[in-house]
Amino acid sequence: MNKINAVYVSLLALVIALAALVMCIVCCSKGGEAGNVESVLKAKPGIVVEALQAYENQVREEAQKKAQELIQNNIEKLNNNANDGVLGNPNGNIVLVEFFDFSCGYCHRVYPVIKNLIAKNGDLKVVAKPLAFLSPVSAYAAKAAVAAKEQGKFAEVFSALFENQGQLTEAKVDEIAVLAGADLAQLKTDMNSEKVQNVLAETNDLARELQVNGVPTLILNGQMIQTLDEEILQNAIDALK
Repeated sequence: MNKINAVYVSLLALVIALAALVMCIVCCSKGGEAGNVESVLKAKPGIVVEALQAYENQVREEAQKKAQELIQNNIEKLNNNANDGVLGNPNGNIVLVEFFDFSCGYCHRVYPVIKNLIAKNGDLKVVAKPLAFLSPVSAYAAKAAVAAKEQGKFAEVFSALFENQGQLTEAKVDEIAVLAGADLAQLKTDMNSEKVQNVLAETNDLARELQVNGVPTLILNGQMIQTLDEEILQNAIDALK
């Protein structure tokens, strides 16, 4: 089910639930006899607001529970895939997984936060999982970063791409990779290799399995954490120590 259909289904369910709730209240308030819906809503307008809030909370809780189940079922793929690029301590016992897109503005905003967290926490392992859906150059940049791992230059190319201030193009990605220490000829070969294609396909499949619908998506030691705030992330890391 796509996101638009899911919204329609949720709205329909909400309308039906509200209608049933109002009719129930009407009948009960009239001793079992049909009453005036309008008069009940006028007398108790907060009913609708309360129902909306309760429904929203229920949907959120169910979504969070489902997301957590999916994460736990795929924890090894998240934390310990040898094909993934890693920053920080590769043997760290605190693992922050980031699904990102090199063309994502919010991903660029969270990059210095992650960089600072790595500097402050010697036991932090950051697993970088590139997605490519925001612009045509996203896929090229993702392939370049994954291919750079074959030369032991993933962290350098990853960081250089996020520290770039201008618009990314394929030529700019090549330039950044070379300045970061990658051999361009080897990089181009690896970018077109079956291995790199498989790594990106695995990441896409995992994101789809976990229902990752936006970037950046951060998962800290198996718990999804929805923030770009460094203090909140640091507090969460401290709580795990």
